[in-house]
Amino acid sequence: MGASPLSARQDVTPEQIEALKERISDIDRWLAGAEKNRSALEQQLAATERKISTLTRERRSLQQQASKQQERLSALRTQERELANTLERQRENLKKQIRTAWMEGDAPALKVLLNEVEPGEIARTLTYYEYLSKDTVSRLEAFQRSLQELKEARAAVQATQTELAKTEADLEQRQQQLTQSRSDRTKTLAALNADIRNRRNERQTLEADRKRLEQLLEEVQQAIANIPAPNESSPFKSRRDKLPWPAKGRVVNNYGATYADGKLRRNGILMNTEEDAEIKAVHYGRVVFANWFRGFGLITIIDHGDGYLTLYGHSSSLFTEPGDWVRPGETIALAGRTGGTDDPAVYFEVRRNGKPVNPRSWLGKP
Repeated sequence: MGASPLSARQDVTPEQIEALKERISDIDRWLAGAEKNRSALEQQLAATERKISTLTRERRSLQQQASKQQERLSALRTQERELANTLERQRENLKKQIRTAWMEGDAPALKVLLNEVEPGEIARTLTYYEYLSKDTVSRLEAFQRSLQELKEARAAVQATQTELAKTEADLEQRQQQLTQSRSDRTKTLAALNADIRNRRNERQTLEADRKRLEQLLEEVQQAIANIPAPNESSPFKSRRDKLPWPAKGRVVNNYGATYADGKLRRNGILMNTEEDAEIKAVHYGRVVFANWFRGFGLITIIDHGDGYLTLYGHSSSLFTEPGDWVRPGETIALAGRTGGTDDPAVYFEVRRNGKPVNPRSWLGKP
């Protein structure tokens, strides 16, 4: 799903790969255990948002497939038109040549050739080589080849149309499923928000979410401690004020902004985006976490070496898995509403040795 796998890296040993995978499995088990006490509504929300992620990814793949099939269909139709035009020109030239030969030689067989019978049938029923010049015979044979090519092109058009229709039907089905899942999510989220308000524990929930995220990041730091750092590009620390933004959007909450009635401060920035806007890695690195996390939805965490991590939250769909290597600017997810946001958004953090730092000091001009 991502860039080159860990096993393709020469600076990472097989033992280190297995150790990382096992550590990540430990993190996933810890995460599953930590979420056992979530309410039924929260569990339903997590399941729905994971389903939306899968459906969004499948829809994106089908859209790309349909686009390629549409391009092929267009090319085949162009080829079909060109072959039909060529065939018509060849037919007219042959008629002129044969008519001229007939008028000059008055050969009975040539009269048969003027009846516009298919060249294949002419070749089988007449020994016209005695009556026509080599040039005319060559033209007849070229005409026959063009006719066959036209038939093949038309068959290919028909096959591609059938494939495209099936792809579009699959795409429509995925879209309907996605629409239903998003509707289910909206209802579940509304019920969950009402439940939180009724219990008056939103602040405690948010604080617990942040503490669990801190614990997750600590677990991640330990998991990657003995794995060689990425070394195929300039170090992360040299990119201050130069990193690209993770997505196109508008910052609605800056680093340090308060929330939960002013009791908590943000460790990153929150951006509102277009629906399913592409989220891109800001620097070369290795994905160390890609999963659903309460309060942050579907998140991706990338290790950039030298103790630097970046975190991308509230995605609608994830395109990478733990262990994938990603390049700067590579699409790793799509922006969404997972984790409780009302609008499509991206939550972005930069960490150094586990501690949050202001992302704005690392990002270039938007």
